[in-house]
Amino acid sequence: MDNKKRSFIQAAAAVLQNAHITGFFTGRIYDGAGKNVCVPGLNCYSCPGALGACPLGSLQNAVSAWKFRFPFYVVGLMLFFGAVFGRLICGFLCPFGFLQDLLFKVPAPKKLRTFRGDAQLRNLKYAVLLIMVLILPFAHKFTPVYCKYLCPSGTLSGILLSTADSRLRSLFGWIFTWKAFVLISVVLASMVIFRPFCKYLCPLGAFYALFNKVSAVRLHVDGDRCVRCGACTKVCDMAVDPAVSPNHTECIRCGKCVNCCPHGAIGLAFISLPHKITVTDDIIQPLSERNKTQQ
Repeated sequence: MDNKKRSFIQAAAAVLQNAHITGFFTGRIYDGAGKNVCVPGLNCYSCPGALGACPLGSLQNAVSAWKFRFPFYVVGLMLFFGAVFGRLICGFLCPFGFLQDLLFKVPAPKKLRTFRGDAQLRNLKYAVLLIMVLILPFAHKFTPVYCKYLCPSGTLSGILLSTADSRLRSLFGWIFTWKAFVLISVVLASMVIFRPFCKYLCPLGAFYALFNKVSAVRLHVDGDRCVRCGACTKVCDMAVDPAVSPNHTECIRCGKCVNCCPHGAIGLAFISLPHKITVTDDIIQPLSERNKTQQ
């Protein structure tokens, strides 16, 4: 799948998840039945256009409630998304990921693919997931810590709401100032680094990353065709070597490596016993048949 088609899917997913258009003009969030359903990506509940609930916000509200009840529905849905898609959700269905992709296209003097300490910083998102999403909300009742103090998607939602309803601006305090700083930092960094929030801070991406090696949808490398030319590594914006680790925890399954491979050795596949099938641009066919057509 080429970049234009992926961008179209990302845009369509962002629009469908935020189709409450009147909210952008009235400053009132949608509170209908759709808010009982979690969307797969990072999309704040308070966004004026949001039709569904963010899984992280729902999870935190559950674990920080005064009368604690285990959030079976939310956790079950997140497990389902992870087990089927892994971080493909990050690459195709997350509105905030799409925003970062657009920001990375803004011209900059230099784009940083990696840098010293990059690998270590990527572990930070797992700490955010464990501490800010799970431990602290449970320890401090009624405090969804991640949403309140860090989430840039929530800050963006607050800005959009205040644009439509100026009365909300009087509620802004030091917390909003801090989160605005975080959002501005992510925006500026996204122009230089590909998806910095996804790489370093996103707890939802950290959760889905745990499933990348076992999810139903994953990358497959044909060892007989791969010549280790390095073409896939050069185009990977997440700095992954697909030939060596095709289902690395950082892979968002954008498909760039599939498109660039000169030998057709890489495929985005849906794993189901007893065979594997490869998803192509226009059809779905067995990987073995695809290889025959390329010979």
